[in-house]
Amino acid sequence: MHATDQQSDATTAPETDVGVDDLSPSAKLVYKVLEYEGPMTQEEIAAESRLCPRTVRYALGKLEHHGTVTSRVNLEDARQSIYRLVD
Repeated sequence: MHATDQQSDATTAPETDVGVDDLSPSAKLVYKVLEYEGPMTQEEIAAESRLCPRTVRYALGKLEHHGTVTSRVNLEDARQSIYRLVD
């Protein structure tokens, strides 16, 4: 197996062996906001963390790929998702 083969496999599979400490600073901040505040929408996370919505969206994508965060539809507003930490 070539090094490029290993790299492509790592980008498609969830990164279960990587800890939160190995993620970007924005992903760590989003993780901590969810840890302290509980389930929130992307808009609420952006307001609480003072990160721009695009950065929050990117961080949530990384955390979901990492398997640390899950999302589900907000029952009060189906246009939004609620994000929560995985137990």
